[in-house]
Amino acid sequence: MRLDGVELYRIAMPLVSPFRTSFGVQTTRDVLLVRAVTGEGDGWGECVAMSAPLYSAEYVDAAADVIIRFLVPALAGVDLDVTTVRPALDRFKGHSMAKAAVEMAVLDVVLRARGVPLAAHLGAVRTTVDCGVSVGVMDTVPELLDAVGGYLDEGYKRIKLKIEPGWDVEPVRAVRERFGDDVALQVDANTAYTLADVATMVALDPFDLLLIEQPLPEDDLLGHAELAKQVDTPICLDESITSANVARAAIELGAAQIVNIKAGRVGGYLSAVEVHDACASRGIPVWCGGMLETGLGRAANVALAAMPNFTLPGDTSASRRYFARDVTEPFELVNGTLAVPTEPGIGVRPHPDVLAELTEDKRWIPGMAGDSTAL
Repeated sequence: MRLDGVELYRIAMPLVSPFRTSFGVQTTRDVLLVRAVTGEGDGWGECVAMSAPLYSAEYVDAAADVIIRFLVPALAGVDLDVTTVRPALDRFKGHSMAKAAVEMAVLDVVLRARGVPLAAHLGAVRTTVDCGVSVGVMDTVPELLDAVGGYLDEGYKRIKLKIEPGWDVEPVRAVRERFGDDVALQVDANTAYTLADVATMVALDPFDLLLIEQPLPEDDLLGHAELAKQVDTPICLDESITSANVARAAIELGAAQIVNIKAGRVGGYLSAVEVHDACASRGIPVWCGGMLETGLGRAANVALAAMPNFTLPGDTSASRRYFARDVTEPFELVNGTLAVPTEPGIGVRPHPDVLAELTEDKRWIPGMAGDSTAL
């Protein structure tokens, strides 16, 4: 199977409500979609990079540039297969989210041609996955309690509260007092603290949290290891985990008792499997993080989250958590779970009419020699 070319779609997905974290507020998801075209069909990928380099060094414009200038040309002439896509892309340093998007599109077209669902290829063992929901920083505690109450009424099996200095202990206390100890609750700092804030982290211990996610900067594995000695709540790493090698190092250092796996952050779903396996072999549970994906990325995440060591509910929320209208058929929450797609490839396709309406820019990049064309 040879790559005829790649079509990039830049789409704007309005969020149903602003989503605030310690690094900023999002009101619209700026999404780069990748369509890989071959003589045997096409496949779709989604880049999870944000508009600005806030969560990571990557951002949408840079991802598009590296895909156009380096990643697509690297696949020219390659016999596309699940075993050939990574070696072709890995010779370029960094740009994990761009690589993950291209890899996802190639996996989709190859597996679709073979009649194999992505979940089956990755080694899924479940037909549904338990879902949690991520709740952003709010202006007031009553607003937060209303939001959490609504998500619990919808059936979500775990609540994650975004925290930052000044919005941490009291919101957590309020949620525990309102909804009780039976609610599975965790917090996510997105690197907002330092070791000087140990007292704040210790103050979260009485609330019986599942975990504290990424409290310190992503490059501070030693700091996380030191923090883990001083708090009772398990430390979970997110931004720090960029590969299976880093995951192994973090675990050996005692910096991570739980790991959040995001395929985009580690360079693709095949790399995510390696992180999963590294953690499983060391008895470290994992869960699937989210980046406000459309139904395309959500489908692939759900397939990943069906693997055996994903033992905690992930951020694989229903489509309507973020979007009034998804680019694919919406993912619906049923008894706190999402169904794992069973169709070949990632199992979903974008609606052409919706895609056309949301698309702000489109570009064709030929797989063989030729000029890319803006449409």
